[in-house]
Amino acid sequence: MKFYNLLIKYRLVLGILLILGGAVTNYFSSFWPAFPLYFIGLILIAGHFFFGPLRLIQEHMESGNMEEAQKVLNSIKYPNLLYKPIRSVYYTLSGNIAMMKEDFDGAEKMMKKGLDLGMPMKEAEGASLLQMGMISMQRNDNKQAENYIRQAIRKGLPDKENQSAAYLQMCSLMMNKREFRAAKDFFRKAKALKPTTPQIVDQIKQIEKYISRIPG
Repeated sequence: MKFYNLLIKYRLVLGILLILGGAVTNYFSSFWPAFPLYFIGLILIAGHFFFGPLRLIQEHMESGNMEEAQKVLNSIKYPNLLYKPIRSVYYTLSGNIAMMKEDFDGAEKMMKKGLDLGMPMKEAEGASLLQMGMISMQRNDNKQAENYIRQAIRKGLPDKENQSAAYLQMCSLMMNKREFRAAKDFFRKAKALKPTTPQIVDQIKQIEKYISRIPG
């Protein structure tokens, strides 16, 4: 795995060196002895621009090292050359990092680009729509937030934590609209999933203190 990550990290440089080595071999010998060097070099260079180094981001995201994750994204100079599904992931990851930095305008711009390209999996699309909904809630655009979150629920979300978060956001939106019956229904769905994320658990405890007292 480490060897593969190193190959991804340095394949552009390695590809260029192989092309240069092929040129030297071609000059002093002939084309056919140089052909393997040309061929492998071109594959490595094409892989760098077509697939990018996004695999390297995984370990940084898992460890919470956003600075290193951002460096990997910044190393992609021509995102439009990326294979379409990978380009979608690139914009989605860029949006996630922007959201962590509370750059909501940048996050929305990146995530919209990812959604427009189409997600590799429906659950990934649902997760992006949920985040778009949360961005809209930060801007107090509750109508747009509800639209995004309902779409996220319909598309499907990757795990019970995301599902619980979506139901709790809908609960909050319904309470703001004074649609208390719907709010209680979404709260019950969120609680029934038994999430373990501390923030979601705390939010459930806070809502539970007063939701039973509201009408509906």
